Amino acid sequence: MQALNVAPSSISNSVASRRQRHARARIALSDDAVSQVAHDARPQLGAGLRKDFPILAQDVNGRPLVYLDNAATSQKPVQVLQALDQYYRGYNSNVHRGVHHLSALATTAYETSRDKIARFINAASHREVVFTRNASEAINLVAQSWGQENLKAGDEIILSVAEHHSNLVPWHMLAQRTGAVIKHVLLTPDQQLDMQHYKQLLGPRTKLVSLVHVSNVLGAVLDTSFVVGAKVLLDCCQSVPHAPVDVQALGADWVVASSHKMCGPTGMGFLWGKLAVLEGMQPWMGGGEMIQDVYLDHSTYAPPPGRFEAGTPAIGEAIGLGAAVDYLQGLGMARVHQYEEEIGTYLYQRLASVPGVTIYGPSPQQAGTRGRASLAAFNVQGLHATDISTLLDTAGVAVRSGHHCTQPLHRHLGITASARASLYIYNTPAEVDAFIEALEDTIKFFNET
Repeated sequence: MQALNVAPSSISNSVASRRQRHARARIALSDDAVSQVAHDARPQLGAGLRKDFPILAQDVNGRPLVYLDNAATSQKPVQVLQALDQYYRGYNSNVHRGVHHLSALATTAYETSRDKIARFINAASHREVVFTRNASEAINLVAQSWGQENLKAGDEIILSVAEHHSNLVPWHMLAQRTGAVIKHVLLTPDQQLDMQHYKQLLGPRTKLVSLVHVSNVLGAVLDTSFVVGAKVLLDCCQSVPHAPVDVQALGADWVVASSHKMCGPTGMGFLWGKLAVLEGMQPWMGGGEMIQDVYLDHSTYAPPPGRFEAGTPAIGEAIGLGAAVDYLQGLGMARVHQYEEEIGTYLYQRLASVPGVTIYGPSPQQAGTRGRASLAAFNVQGLHATDISTLLDTAGVAVRSGHHCTQPLHRHLGITASARASLYIYNTPAEVDAFIEALEDTIKFFNET
């Protein structure tokens, strides 16, 4: 019998494409229905969301948990937990290439999450969204790929004294390899980034500016109206979860964010980059998934975003992040931002009223129209931040203490550590009151011993 002149791959690709289109249609319909319900019956923020976060309904040391460590990691709503459970129970499989039913479902859900993130941040294309393990990996990706290819001895990188270690160490490593020079923006008297100083640092050798959009210690929001003749990366870990972020309006070339700070799973983040910039970058990790063709002596690479996603990805985590984006969009990011400004101002005012407390960063009044993040890093005169947080934990109040991965900033402020209370969509004014009461009891305890 004469064989049909049809390549098996053609049949496989056709079947896989058909299955993935059908699966995408089913999932998209489900997502649209959930989104519409969420929009039509959106709960009140704060107390109205508590039922979605069962972890909050527990006692710690015999007291109701007051979770104020959201700048480190946020809690996950049941909608995200259900999405993870649905993937692992219902269609756990590897993505792409597989033509069978479960692989088609997994691929569709994985790529649909990419689409959701692209819409969430107003990317021009889903191809501009690269999945990474976290924001740190996203910054390292840019440093290892674009930075290694484009920076040479004497070229300048502008950072700031307020950067998270993840936006310092990768550039230190790159500068050591290339001979590039790093400069740092200092702070204004009210502890915001000094944009006048920034302008003084700009020069003909400036090739990269990498700055934090919202400081995880100062709560200060960066003025992104600056114009440079260099590439710009923004660390948006503390802005994407809390306010509408339009990457096309920011003027950056890259933006990074982490899933676990925006109601999503840990071990997942993303890099957004302008497509033309991503297309000009070489992969920094090799392996499966990121290739076009592989020969014994050389390889060719997939177009973005695939070329930056070597190996089996964190499929469940990406799907969970997509569910987190659905959840936040259902609430409305403008509502989220307004609520957090209100409760963040309340936190600042209550904390500022406690004798002996120093709060870092601009006050809500000094922050002006850009506002201030709903967090407060602080110290109490005569007490160590770790002692404060330890005593607060006995009262069921969870805050962070230490340098918050910003050792240079703490040295610049003349301190070794600080305590930090950080709020999110499910925190309430009553919890702020409980925190202040516990803090006052803590101060009294130490003053009496």
